[in-house]
Amino acid sequence: MFTLLFLSGGTGSRMLNAVPKQYMLLAGKPVVMHILERVDQLPEIAEVVMVCAKEYEPAIALMLNQYGVRTPVRFAPAGSTRQESVRNGLAMVATDNVIVHEAARPFVKVEDFQRLMEANEPNAMLGEAIPFSVLVGHEYVEGALERSSLVNVQLPQKFQTQLLREVHEKAMADGATFTEDAAMLHKYHPEVPIKICPGMPYNLKLTTRIDMLVGEQIYDEVFRKRK
Repeated sequence: MFTLLFLSGGTGSRMLNAVPKQYMLLAGKPVVMHILERVDQLPEIAEVVMVCAKEYEPAIALMLNQYGVRTPVRFAPAGSTRQESVRNGLAMVATDNVIVHEAARPFVKVEDFQRLMEANEPNAMLGEAIPFSVLVGHEYVEGALERSSLVNVQLPQKFQTQLLREVHEKAMADGATFTEDAAMLHKYHPEVPIKICPGMPYNLKLTTRIDMLVGEQIYDEVFRKRK
């Protein structure tokens, strides 16, 4: 069994909206509910630990009731960084395995979760080949990266809970910062295999207002038309 560690504590400052992006409407429904309704179809997920700002807990509880979500949801406090939020959520995870997902990726399908959970390694992630060239530099070009060896990191990711807790404690002790958890695990335990499951081009992360516009089109093409 798995726990979904669901990161919903971001402020969405780049969206330039009074309400964080995860609570904005996408196709007429709050962004977070698109994910939670799909998770509700997965009996392998025993519960959700939702990391969010305290002030949004009553509104989320109302949404869960309104949309009939049956999977138990518990709340953990959002941290000042993503990394701190994951650590806060991990403290409440009771299962041996955890799936980390973030509210800013509402286009993940039930099948994507299933593909991840069924991967033959206990630690795995979704990733997609990068289809464009990447250069190194700031004001001037300083070098190039070989795109055939690069992976566009997507979520969800799955981990052995205790192992992920361990590396988060090491990162905190070192003062090291990571933007996602597969990189952290590889840094501290390079001997542990992390399976890369095929990601999908529709698994977009909502960051800016343009992403919300593109997201409406993705929802229409991928979900309404069930492609």
